Amino acid sequence: MADTPLLLREQQYHQIKAVLARLRMDSAARVVFLVDKDGQEIASQGEIGNLDTTSLASLAAGNVAATGGMAQLIGEKEFPTLSHEGERESIHISVIGRLLLIVVFDERSSLGLVKLRSKQISHQLSAMVDEISKAEFDESDSPFGEITDEDIDSLFQ
Repeated sequence: MADTPLLLREQQYHQIKAVLARLRMDSAARVVFLVDKDGQEIASQGEIGNLDTTSLASLAAGNVAATGGMAQLIGEKEFPTLSHEGERESIHISVIGRLLLIVVFDERSSLGLVKLRSKQISHQLSAMVDEISKAEFDESDSPFGEITDEDIDSLFQ
């Protein structure tokens, strides 16, 4: 099931954004992202400004994959959290099943507060994603539901 795409309905997307907004407020973070392990951004909340969110999402996924390799070398399944502290900005990444919760914060917050709040929210996000993954996607809701393979083939003739 981890290889199947996560299909969000608009209401589910807004629920996830609300959870991210609460995490941002509770942890005094600058920005919070939810990304899949392939590096695709699912939702974000906060002061994005001129931040290249696409690059940040893919680099975070690569970082988790690389440290996952290191974890396996020493006999661990994975490292569920990663933190990078800079002079002014820091990043905390939590692995939540097939997703990554990325929190960017500055001196207004602390790593301890971000870890605590992220852990609390991780359980809620995990339950939400499990529910979304288990829900059957109704083909009639899809704008592509009525398109057949023959329709697609006819486009290339």
